[in-house]
Amino acid sequence: MNPHNTALVLIGFQNDYFAQDGILKGVIEESATATHTVENTINLLKSLVKTPVLLISTPIFFTQNYEELVEPVGILNTIKEVGAFQEGTKGSQAIEELNSFQGSILEIPGKRGLNAFVNTDLDDVLRQRNIKNLVLAGAVTSVCIDSTGRSAYEQGYQVSVLSDCTSARTCFEQDFYFENVFPLYANTMTSAELLEKLAPTPVS
Repeated sequence: MNPHNTALVLIGFQNDYFAQDGILKGVIEESATATHTVENTINLLKSLVKTPVLLISTPIFFTQNYEELVEPVGILNTIKEVGAFQEGTKGSQAIEELNSFQGSILEIPGKRGLNAFVNTDLDDVLRQRNIKNLVLAGAVTSVCIDSTGRSAYEQGYQVSVLSDCTSARTCFEQDFYFENVFPLYANTMTSAELLEKLAPTPVS
């Protein structure tokens, strides 16, 4: 895997999911704890920040009255009901562990739903940077990660999903997606395996 045409996309690394007082912390807490999602992602970033890999975040946030959501269902309806990811609130902000990478991560705003390509400039940015390989980390595995991964695959990107840098609603769901869903269109690997694939091949 060539680091010059690879991007890591961070999805949902926001306080309402991962902070101790996050409104939706309970949704992914079991899986996030089991996979050590935040710890592994931060360790991965520490290694990737020294490489040509493009680092991107695609936060989701809404206006105070959620006018962007018209008759929402499922998780988007839950977000509206509990008041999560409101623009300008602590809950919508990136987790504090990412603060030290602020100058290295390109934030692409506009995400209002499940797929990070919808209503954002993500595809344009990736094309402009000649990105071929898209690596996904974040939450929720079965929703935003899967939706974004499928869309990326259909648009011609080589997709990889990191098993130890993603969080589902339950550990069962996490395992199910990595064993039965993602292999249908993506490569699945750990963050350590990703770093191995990005490492230059020794000249013999």
